[in-house]
Amino acid sequence: MTRTRSTRSERSLRQERDQRRQPAYAEPDQSHTPQPNAIVDCGWGRLLFGQTFDDHEELVEAMRGERPDRRDIAVYVQDPHVALASAPQEMFLDPSHTFRLHLSRYRTSRRRPGGFFIRRLSSASDAEAVNRIYAARHMVPVPPEFFWSKRDSRAITYFVAEDEATGQIIGTVTGVDHYHAFGDPEHGSSLWCLAVDPQAMPPRIGEWLVRHLAEHFKARGAAFMDLSVMHDNEHAIALYEKLGFERVPFFTLKRKNFINEKLFAGPGPEAELNPYARIIVDEARRRGIDVEVTDAEGGFFRLFYGGRSIHCREALSELTSAVAMSICDDKAVTRRMVERAGVTVPEQLVAGDKQAMREFLERHGSVVVKPARGEQGRGIAVGVETMNELEAAVEDARNYCDRVLIEQCVTGEDLRLVVIDFRLVAAAVRRPAQIVGDGATTIRELIERQSRRRMAATGGESSIPLDGETERTVAAAGHDFETILPEGTALNVRRTANLHTGGTIHDVTSHVHPRLVDAAIRAARAIDIPVTGIDFMVPSPYEPEYAFIEANERPGLANHEPQPTAERFIDLLFPLSIPAAVRQAAYLERKDKCSD
Repeated sequence: MTRTRSTRSERSLRQERDQRRQPAYAEPDQSHTPQPNAIVDCGWGRLLFGQTFDDHEELVEAMRGERPDRRDIAVYVQDPHVALASAPQEMFLDPSHTFRLHLSRYRTSRRRPGGFFIRRLSSASDAEAVNRIYAARHMVPVPPEFFWSKRDSRAITYFVAEDEATGQIIGTVTGVDHYHAFGDPEHGSSLWCLAVDPQAMPPRIGEWLVRHLAEHFKARGAAFMDLSVMHDNEHAIALYEKLGFERVPFFTLKRKNFINEKLFAGPGPEAELNPYARIIVDEARRRGIDVEVTDAEGGFFRLFYGGRSIHCREALSELTSAVAMSICDDKAVTRRMVERAGVTVPEQLVAGDKQAMREFLERHGSVVVKPARGEQGRGIAVGVETMNELEAAVEDARNYCDRVLIEQCVTGEDLRLVVIDFRLVAAAVRRPAQIVGDGATTIRELIERQSRRRMAATGGESSIPLDGETERTVAAAGHDFETILPEGTALNVRRTANLHTGGTIHDVTSHVHPRLVDAAIRAARAIDIPVTGIDFMVPSPYEPEYAFIEANERPGLANHEPQPTAERFIDLLFPLSIPAAVRQAAYLERKDKCSD
């Protein structure tokens, strides 16, 4: 189906018509009485407007109506210390600052977004995309039907940023109109749930979403737009201050629930774990499994359940044998093992003999150089085409391992398949780090900005290094770090798709070709490893052709949300922690397959 998209001028005309349909507000009337005990349901939870509650006991009682897995927020609470005294075991003061943008002083930017446009949320697929971004940002999801039920609401407005090239939703923001929500005499508004896809390429998505919402409310006659931001979110605060927001002395209360636990209980030992260990620990705690963090810096923890104890390092557990781990550790051994199992592998050579290296390079034209042992993409050079480049890449790889492999360069997409208990749990295409020019910023600055976004989304685990490999990749495209990329121009700044060097990941679990799944499972069985990430190079994840690259004994399960990687990992470790109904359904499914 061909996707049609309105021109920017047509979208502007529609926005102007929408604004003309909205009645302009009168001047603020302080004699107007707002709706008492005002509450607005936002899907992820409720906003309770504290200034409309005359009695703190009524506010506390309303907060007790919070639904499971939701996050209610009481805003503009007057005398919050009194409300806290009413329920000190149930409530806490949120450690966020409130910022206000006076819309009469706000000035629009002369520039326009590059590479994307902003529009209202308008379909079920938009709602699913917003929830995908919420999941990536560890935010509370919203039932898709809730978005749709509010599509004509005057009180709540959802905007999304859509990538002009791909049509994907890459950002979202929610606005609440206080006048339509509860008759606010101050004619205020507020911004909530600003979220940008951590893998989005265009710069300044968050800034343009904030600007768009501000201009929307200004056109409607709102006096100000408020927002709440965590006190230590320095990058967000810097953005808001740049746009003219000022800090105001309003306070927010929340309930002590599981979602908010780290805010009121303080960081526990697991807070120091990286995202790949923390996703497993969170799932374990959800099931009532005891956790002991044995070395947070290294990602080590021990799980206890029903008299059983298992030590883990992220997704590597005691169930993975030392033999399986050593096979994965040596890429040449891995290749030989899976090749015997019938898995397709690229041709390979051990670096050393210069004449053999030269002949190998001439035969294939382009090669990959990588240390025989190593992880996280360190020391890997892709697309090496000259003897000088080859010798330099080999020397660089020797910084990580004395034995260096030269491999036939197979073009295509980098596909990671996560196999747990010899079943596919997740499949995703990984793409190299990429930036998109805005016509004003140097490549170096764009890389640094994109790197900050990746670090924020991954707890510091993913960033784009400004190293020799990045410099070579940029130079191969005819640029250097000080080049200013034209607006909308995309540029790959790494050749490998490793997530630790800024690569992005795109889920294809429901579409991956069955032959690729079969090959991944055969590779896992050949190594005899219960949890692994199998890497293939493929023309497309929807086609059967592939070439095996490597097997990872410690795959990053957090990279594959919302696929249930952590759940299946805990199922493997502690089968009795699976709810009885789920175990029974799985047993019946296996029984049916056997009978077939």
